[in-house]
Amino acid sequence: MEKPEYHLFVCASFRADGDPKGVCHKKGSVPLLPYIENEILDRGLDAQITSTGCMKACDHGPVMVVQPQGLWYGKVESEDVVDEILDALEDGEVADNLRIA
Repeated sequence: MEKPEYHLFVCASFRADGDPKGVCHKKGSVPLLPYIENEILDRGLDAQITSTGCMKACDHGPVMVVQPQGLWYGKVESEDVVDEILDALEDGEVADNLRIA
């Protein structure tokens, strides 16, 4: 398997026991996963998406992390926000207004 150019991690708030608790899950991060996957495919981005357990950034949730750049984005609550992040990736830029780290 070849490593993708980008790996997007989306917090789904799952805890060690598998129970979805926390801000990201409650604010709709999980229902956004299919949209993100479809956008990756439609845009032809060399990217992979993974839902994660709690990332411990609840004050900023829902959270998305883009690797290997190490970009942490917060308030990823809608398709418009996802589009802004993916637009920046396509342009080789950073969506600074959404960045939390």
